[in-house]
Parts: sequence; structure tokens; C-alpha cells
Amino acid sequence: MQIRKSLESTDQAAALELDNVSLSYDNGPNVLTNLNLSLPSGSFHFLTGASGAGKTSLLKLLYLAQRPTHGSVRLFGTNVTAAARRALPAIRRKVGVVFQDFRLLDHLSAFDNVALPLRVSNAPESEIKSNVSELLSWVGLDKYMDAKPETLSGGQKQRVAIARAVVNRPRLILADEPTGNVDDAIAMRLMQLFIEMNKLGSSIIIATHNEHLVKKFGFNQLAIENHRLSELPPLGTNGERP
Repeated sequence: MQIRKSLESTDQAAALELDNVSLSYDNGPNVLTNLNLSLPSGSFHFLTGASGAGKTSLLKLLYLAQRPTHGSVRLFGTNVTAAARRALPAIRRKVGVVFQDFRLLDHLSAFDNVALPLRVSNAPESEIKSNVSELLSWVGLDKYMDAKPETLSGGQKQRVAIARAVVNRPRLILADEPTGNVDDAIAMRLMQLFIEMNKLGSSIIIATHNEHLVKKFGFNQLAIENHRLSELPPLGTNGERP
């Protein structure tokens, strides 16, 4: 699969770094407490934890929808917590996000939703047509390129959202339950797409409750428990760690 390479040069900076990060909402108790983490570029992790543990809150910090209450977040070597607002859009363009609620633009077709990141970066239309068509075919939506979101099922919307998140080969891909609305066969195909993106250099974090997925693919885990984060080795097919 030929996916357009990022317009940004790749360096050796860590994909992300958290330094004593805590997060609370409206002066309430901490949702996340004293998170410390450094993930190298090109890494692949599952993000796990019980419902309400803080997985979505952590992802919000990483795609810059939320600032930490305490501590700092660095993406690609830049302290985004301290960065000026005008600097954030360029950093956000290096991050592809798959949202649980899809966040597709209802007035645009599936094709045009996926094409958005490429159009923002002023890619040639010939390149957009080639890459978007290829990705929609990859996720099994080649017959739905002109369809508006309101005519698509939840699983089809999920696949459009995933294609949009990866089409411009972002340096970091964050996916919140990306296989939650599709059957097992499509889930495996989507996982292969994430793996291909990882081979091309994207760092991947997939938040999931699907233990079968975690066992089958054997990537390291970022586990949230009691508001804290730990990095764990892969979970084996027998459900145990080495």
C-alpha cells in the first residue's frame, strides 16, 4: 500500500513525553495523577484500563484538546504545555486521531472527509485522489466513496474515521476503541492497517477494552489503574506476561 509520506522531516526526538502530568476537571479529584512516560518514535502500544480509568482523558492530553492541571506534555521534542497557541495547529497536524464518536463532517462525502488532512496540507489533487481511493478500498468502502455520513452504519463511519486519521501518515496516531463497531474480520484488517502505518514510522497508541486484540497482537501496554499509568510487557496468548 502506497501511502503519501509525511511532509514533515523525521527526527530522533521521542514521540511523546509526560513529566509529572496530572489532570482534574473543574477543581475536582485527579482523573490522572503524576504520569511519567517517554515513548520512542515508531513505537506501538495498546492503552488499557477499566471504563472510566482515564484512557480518553489521556488521549485528549496527547491530541491537545486538554491541557494538564500539573506537569508537562512534550510531542516530538516540543513542550506543548508551554507552547503558544499559534504554534499548536502545526503540531496537531502531525497527530492523527480516531474518535469514538467519529466526528465526521456530515455535509462531506466519505471521500472528502478522508481527504481533509491532505487538503489542509495542500497536497496535489491527483495525489489526494490516489491515496484516498486506495485507503477507502483498503477498509472495504470503495463502493461508498460518495456516501454522506448519515447514510453509513456505525462500523462504516468508524472505517472512514480511521482512513482520515492515517491518510497523511501522521507521526503519532491515537485511536480510541477503533475496532469497537466492526466485526472480527474487519477488526483484523484495520489492525493490519495500523501495523503498516507503524512500519512506515508512525507511533501508534490504541485504546481498547478488547483483551483478545491485546493478546493476539502482542504489543506493549500502557495500563491506567487508580489514576496512574504503567508500561507493561506484551500479554501472551495464554493471558500471562513473560
